Amino acid sequence: MADLNLPKPTRELVDRRRALAPEAEDAFRAFSKTVFADGALDGRTKQLIAVAVAHVTQCPWCIEGHVKAARRAGASSEQVMEAIWVAAEMRAGASWAHALKAVTLLDDSEADGA
Repeated sequence: MADLNLPKPTRELVDRRRALAPEAEDAFRAFSKTVFADGALDGRTKQLIAVAVAHVTQCPWCIEGHVKAARRAGASSEQVMEAIWVAAEMRAGASWAHALKAVTLLDDSEADGA
């Protein structure tokens, strides 16, 4: 993977971010803790979902953090990879599904003689 020139999330940078907006930082951390707590879905399942979403959003920090969290929550390497394949299918599936829009435009163009 090419170097994306993203800063390493050091303690100094995290502390600076918090200092710039401490209430928002604290609220986000509380939100995150609540979201990933066991509920109707267990923490491992939530982390596997996060792994998939991190691949769709292509966030290298999220990929790293949620793969590690999924492993800590008991996910196997195979489960992590399956979650990634689900993400890949969903991302590719969007192009496949949206092709119907292009097909209707092609039909319209043919009817218009374009």
